[in-house]
Amino acid sequence: MKRILIALPLLALAACVEPAAPLPEPDTDACKASSYQGLVGQPGAVLKSMMLPAGSRVIEPGQPVTMDYRVDRLNIEIGTDGRIAKVACY
Repeated sequence: MKRILIALPLLALAACVEPAAPLPEPDTDACKASSYQGLVGQPGAVLKSMMLPAGSRVIEPGQPVTMDYRVDRLNIEIGTDGRIAKVACY
C-alpha cells in the first residue's frame, strides 16, 4: 500500500509532461525534380545542352553511384535504351 501511495504523485507528474512536437514532413521536392519531369522519355543527349543545378548527377546504366541520401540533389537516370528514365531527389 505504501508503494502505491509513493508512486501516485510520480504518476500524476508524468501525466503533466507535454508530448514531443511531431517532426515536420521532409520536402520531397527539395531538388526541384518536379520541374524536370518533362525530360522523362527524352534522349539522354538533351542533357548536354542543359545547365543543371550544381551537384546534379546524370546516372548512366550500370554506373556505380554513392548511396548517400541528399534530398537536395537532382538525379537523372538514363535507361538502357539511352532515354531519360527517372528524375528524382536522392
